[in-house]
Amino acid sequence: MRVKRLDHINIITDQLDATAQFYATLLGLERRNAPPPLTPANAQWMVDGNGLAIVHLNSLDCPRTFDRSVEPGTATGAIHHIALTCTGRGALMARIAAMGLEYQTNHVAAIGLNQVFTTDPNNVLLELNFFDE
Repeated sequence: MRVKRLDHINIITDQLDATAQFYATLLGLERRNAPPPLTPANAQWMVDGNGLAIVHLNSLDCPRTFDRSVEPGTATGAIHHIALTCTGRGALMARIAAMGLEYQTNHVAAIGLNQVFTTDPNNVLLELNFFDE
């Protein structure tokens, strides 16, 4: 057995529409309804340019096979952040400015990496990585 790639992240939110809009506006992800038995009112999938649903958004009352207590807006437990490899850093910075988001940047010269850190409406920390940009 081996891990091939990160499949998706799942965010439980009390702000389903605002969170979906955030990921669509900031990252250009396409909002789609999750498959049944989930409904548009309790689950949205955010799809990347390859057609992969990389961010799953669930409302608080969304049915879950493995249910556990979560508190949107608090720290994300043992998960510190979610990192995505991206392209188009200039466009991202323009979106961050237009959205009025707080952010931090970091440059790792040894590997040609520029990082942008920001949080979503649920206080989930995003690390957006740009290599050689």
